[in-house]
Order: sequence, then C-alpha cells, then structure tokens
Amino acid sequence: MADAITIHEQGGPEVMRYEEVSVGAPGPGEVRLRQTCIGLNYIDVYQRAGVYKFDLPACIGMEAAGVVEAVGDGVEVVKVGDRVGYVMGAPGAYATERIYPAERLIPLPDDIGDEQAAGSMLKGLTVSYLLRRTFPVQAGQTVLLHAAAGGVGTIACQWLKRLGATVIGTVGSDEKAEIARAHGCDHPIVYTREDFRARVMEITGGEGVPVVYDGVGAAVFEGSLGALARFGTLVHFGAASGPAPAVDPKLLAPKALYFTRPGLAPHTATRELTLDIADALFQKIREGVKIEINQSYDLKDAAEAHRALEARETTGSTIFRV
Repeated sequence: MADAITIHEQGGPEVMRYEEVSVGAPGPGEVRLRQTCIGLNYIDVYQRAGVYKFDLPACIGMEAAGVVEAVGDGVEVVKVGDRVGYVMGAPGAYATERIYPAERLIPLPDDIGDEQAAGSMLKGLTVSYLLRRTFPVQAGQTVLLHAAAGGVGTIACQWLKRLGATVIGTVGSDEKAEIARAHGCDHPIVYTREDFRARVMEITGGEGVPVVYDGVGAAVFEGSLGALARFGTLVHFGAASGPAPAVDPKLLAPKALYFTRPGLAPHTATRELTLDIADALFQKIREGVKIEINQSYDLKDAAEAHRALEARETTGSTIFRV
C-alpha cells in the first residue's frame, strides 16, 4: 500500500485527503515508481478547484522524481533502480508510489538531484520551451516577464541573463522585487503600486518590448498588450490571476501584434520533444542556473501548501517531501 492525496470532490484546499491507496503492478509499457520528491505547481490548484474536470476520486499533481521499483512488459527505456523524473501525463503525482508510462520518464543525470528535478520539471521545462521555441530570445533584446520572483520567473530571469537579454519583471512586493533582482531581473516593477506598462515604455524609450511572457493572465493582460513594441509577441502561458479575456483581433491590428497560448503538453507529447527541452534545462543548471527550493512540506500538509501558493506567499519552487 502507498499513501496519496486524493480528492473526492473539487473545491478549496480542504477537499484534499491524505489516504492509503493500492498501487498494484505495472502493466505493459508502464513502471511503478517510488517517489522521493514531488513538485507543487499552479496547475495542481486548477485540478483541485475544478478548472479541469476529471473522474473522482482522483489523485492530483503533475511532476515528481523517484526511483523505478518495477517495470511492465515491453519496457526498454528504463530499468529497476533508475532515477527518473516526469512531468505532465495523467494527474497523480501526490503519492508515495504510482504507476506511470515508461516512455514519458526523464532519466536523471547523476549531477541533478531529486529535489532539483522535482522543483524544476514543470517550471524549468516551461522556461526551456518558452525561450528556445515559442520566442527565441536574442542577445541585446529587452523582455517583459510577469511573476519574476516565482518558480518559472526565477529560472527564466537567470536563463535570460545568460542569453544576454535585459529583463523587466513584474512582482507583487518589495521583497519579491529583491528576489527577482538577485536572480538577474534588471528592472523589477512592483505592479501593485506602479503602472508596469508606463514603466516599460520609460525603460525602453517609448518603444516597448518585443515579447511579454505572461503566466499571470487577467490582471496584466491589457497592460501587456500595451507594453509591446510593433510586431511584438504576447506569450500567454498561464493564468494565475484568472483567465485572460478573449482576444479581439482589432486590439492586435494597430501594431501588428502576435498572440500565442503555448503549453507544456504539446512540448512533451513525444519522448524526443521531452528530452530535447529537458537536456537544455539540465545544461543550464550545470552552467549555474539555480533551482531555488524555497518552501518544502510533508505530503500530508498539501492543503497548507496550496493555501500559501494561492495567497502568493511562495517564491521559487515548492516541493513535497515523501
């Protein structure tokens, strides 16, 4: 038997229960994992709250690191004893053990620890595809990054500086401004008291930026469009403040703007796609990009972690200890 956080109804943090569950043996193409660290992400909140609908009862969570305990028929890409991480696929990461498709596993190099992996699979791979595929940033460009002190933000700031970019980042407090600055953000903007669009225009001499990376959504959508330069791209990859409004093409026309809504799922749809962005992430970690694990909780305290995340009290990455 294993332990897991399960939900029998969708709602607030109180719906999460720490329960004993039966895992069973892996089927063809599957493995059974003994998990060592689990990552917390905002998509977990969406699953718990009902933004995403699925059959209940269910276990939530999308990323973890662990060790292969058993393999099913036909599995050749990993073996018993291998250290692995994973992200996306079916929910179910909030557990001490689980069954998972072998083809979706990411082998962990010896120099990448379990906590690093669990704290960076979703966030780090998101940064990897955003900066390498969605809008490949070039040296000398100035970019706007929302939530610059968060898990994605602290990784992205460091990565962007290594690309030679100037980083403007929005944050919610002076404390978070210092965190963003410490990770490479050149111009932190406390958007709760400053007009970030006006500050972007001031910093860029009225030109705006070629790209805005937006994981916040509703609260910053209008300002983000206004902060873009001619032919700029709004990359809307998350909605921590609520869904962005429907995009009226007439808003894009005056400056011939581009709007895109990428996601991690298409970028991990095959093993080749997954390993491409994972290898790039691991290389950046070797080059000095730090995965900041600023909060850790016991798995049984998942509700407390969700409350902190939704209250925007967290910075960097949060993990659950198993």
